[in-house]
Amino acid sequence: MMEASGNEEQKVMSPEMTRKIGAVLEKVRDPESGLPVAQLGLIQRVRYSEKDRRLYIFTDAYRHLPHCVTCAAIAETIIATIVRDVTAELQKEFPDLTVEFV
Repeated sequence: MMEASGNEEQKVMSPEMTRKIGAVLEKVRDPESGLPVAQLGLIQRVRYSEKDRRLYIFTDAYRHLPHCVTCAAIAETIIATIVRDVTAELQKEFPDLTVEFV
């Protein structure tokens, strides 16, 4: 789900912004499976704050870590790589915005 927010009111993101964000999520791939991030379900919602000039990326990837300590460490490394890559690609598309994962 992609949404935009102004001061107090919620607005819909422009179709162009939505398209660019969707393209980034299709472009960035999971380093383990090779699947696009868009297909993995890691990104639950993207919110744009016009006032703060920020893209907020909502994910719950860290809630689903394996119980095995070694496996969890590997999963955290993969998630960190995805976060880094999504952030870098979004900053290329929207250089005047700050990207924040929450």
